Amino acid sequence: MNPDRRAFLQKTGKLLVLSASASVAWEAIVAGRPETAENYKMSDHWWGMVIDIDVCIGCGSCVRACKEENDVPREPLFFRTWVERYQVTPDDLEHPTVDSPNGGYDGFPVKDKVDEKVKHFYVPKLCNHCHQSPCVQVCPVGATFVSPDGVVLVDKTYCLGCRYCVQACPYGCRFIDPRTETVDKCTLCYHRITKGLTTACCETCPTGARQLGDLKNPKDPIHEFLREHHVLVLKPQMATGAKVYYNGLDGSVR
Repeated sequence: MNPDRRAFLQKTGKLLVLSASASVAWEAIVAGRPETAENYKMSDHWWGMVIDIDVCIGCGSCVRACKEENDVPREPLFFRTWVERYQVTPDDLEHPTVDSPNGGYDGFPVKDKVDEKVKHFYVPKLCNHCHQSPCVQVCPVGATFVSPDGVVLVDKTYCLGCRYCVQACPYGCRFIDPRTETVDKCTLCYHRITKGLTTACCETCPTGARQLGDLKNPKDPIHEFLREHHVLVLKPQMATGAKVYYNGLDGSVR
């Protein structure tokens, strides 16, 4: 038998078996909670993040910290979070120049000539941990799911590597880990936040541009930030219920 055909049939068979037991898979995933703080209760939290573009300096500290903390592949193009630089000219507000060398891992090189008329700013991006996640909806085996505390996670023991979720994500926040052939993405450092810590990217940001927030906790500073700033989400027309809120988001950002 042709090797490609054999691999296809094996993966198809696995898909059919797991699809038939999707409810069982779901129960197993939810039951397999990560190590948490002794008093941590999932139902008491609903996690999100605010990003203040006005104070992001594009240093790449968040990208480096994320790769180190979460063992993200070191090769280019694999990122759980990355930073993009937008440059907008007054004559063409709808078509900015966007670059992200190595995901912003090493920061951004200073340009020799600076045009004072060109507006430039940095936009950190990551999984938006949507309440109505397209990736969850298309996963055929329930490997991608939303936890009770609002974090979109992946159980790699069930992931087929079919790439449906990669294609469905409107934010381009998923990739296939070449080491496991399963999908990978930002988890909001779930292993940290369930122990009372913040995410690695928030912890290392030198300007405080990123802040993790518990939307269920009325005393969390995120509520004051949301009240006092005109925050937006990426691609609001997708109605995904994104929970990453941006302050100072330019209309040119897509």
